[in-house]
Amino acid sequence: MKILFLSHYFPPEVNAPATRTYEHAVRWVKAGHDVTVVTCAPNCPDGVLFEGYLNPLRGTTEFVDGIRVLRTWTYLAPNAGTLRRILNYLSYLVSAVLMALRLPRPDVVVATSPQFFCGWAGVLVARCKRVPLVLEIRDIWPESIEVLGALRQRTLLRLLEWLERRMYRAARHIVCVGQGYRDNILSKVNVADRISVITNGVDLARFQPTEPDERFQHWHDLEDKFVCSYVGTIGMAHGLEIVVEAARLLRQRDRMDIAFCLVGDGAARETLEIQVREAGLEPWVRFTGRLPKEDMPMVLANSDACLVHLRKCELFTTVLPSKIFETMAMARPILTGVEGEARRIVLEAGAGVALEPENAEQLAETLERMADQPAWTLQLGAQARQYVARHFNRDTLAAQYLTLLTDVAGKSAEAEEDVMSTKTTDHPVESEATATSSATPISSRRPRVPQ
Repeated sequence: MKILFLSHYFPPEVNAPATRTYEHAVRWVKAGHDVTVVTCAPNCPDGVLFEGYLNPLRGTTEFVDGIRVLRTWTYLAPNAGTLRRILNYLSYLVSAVLMALRLPRPDVVVATSPQFFCGWAGVLVARCKRVPLVLEIRDIWPESIEVLGALRQRTLLRLLEWLERRMYRAARHIVCVGQGYRDNILSKVNVADRISVITNGVDLARFQPTEPDERFQHWHDLEDKFVCSYVGTIGMAHGLEIVVEAARLLRQRDRMDIAFCLVGDGAARETLEIQVREAGLEPWVRFTGRLPKEDMPMVLANSDACLVHLRKCELFTTVLPSKIFETMAMARPILTGVEGEARRIVLEAGAGVALEPENAEQLAETLERMADQPAWTLQLGAQARQYVARHFNRDTLAAQYLTLLTDVAGKSAEAEEDVMSTKTTDHPVESEATATSSATPISSRRPRVPQ
């Protein structure tokens, strides 16, 4: 089967969409399928090209573990502000469609959010290629940007919401990463007969409990500390002011044995660093900046607990952050300041403690309790690993997704055969063949500009 996957993000970018796309695609290639990903030159979150990559108008091509990766030109912009980001999204829509139309006809097109211009690129490509579209929803957009106040023009928001509903109806099938997303979509459009939930998961072989790295602890002055890490985007939605306020409380209580480690980057990082510096909270809050994806198991191994947090908002109860699965796989307990499905999973697993979002007092008290009761903290981590291994194994989830794609592509092929057989009763017409190719893993190599 030939799978054409449209994703705004892809490794070496380290966010959740990039990881999910790669980890599914590489497993589909190993299963013998031909996977092409159309994405951007890596630049997230700063809008600056990663070293060794180009952003030419004609795009670049590389092979990553057997996946053919086509990097199309886009207007580069950081994950901050509104206008430049929308220009970035729109440029991807146009250039990705133009690039995809030059490719051989696939059996199925998959397009993933979190920004729905990528979804609309999938709609256009699937229509032009006359193949089914599977739309993957990782964020309810544009509702999420309205909640954050990033876009306030009501007329424009209504237009985007109309396009959102049209996009859902255009898909042959919709895949959501959480039940909350499914419920939100069904409240807007009646697509109950073609919507599924395939959650994020974790590569259990890669994320295994290991001993802490003393070098990491030394570099960030974390020796002899109970470390609560936050790993991921440091953005407006994440409400990490809670860390600053909790650090103030820990200082008042003279808890020098507890520290926060914020790993990542984003639009809110600089503001938080200024707040920490001006308040003299450096002994309680460390910033590592953005680290490579391959360092994440090491980072989690050096954490005694991990914070997962979003602002208190009804929309965010639908969110299921992928980081909870990696944290659980490393046998680290979670302090979840996210209501809804994420909280349910953590509590059902016995993998951590639920916090009220934006409640710094509760966060500080819970950390003190964990630091003072190490046996309880270790028990939470052990239960986390056991639960995620049973329910969120990436191998199992990727296989379920592949079965769904095969079914969607197969039904489309059967429908086309029926149409063609009807048309050829008196005048046979030769139909286009849809060949199945077997992709052999190819070692990664630097991108090149097509000649």
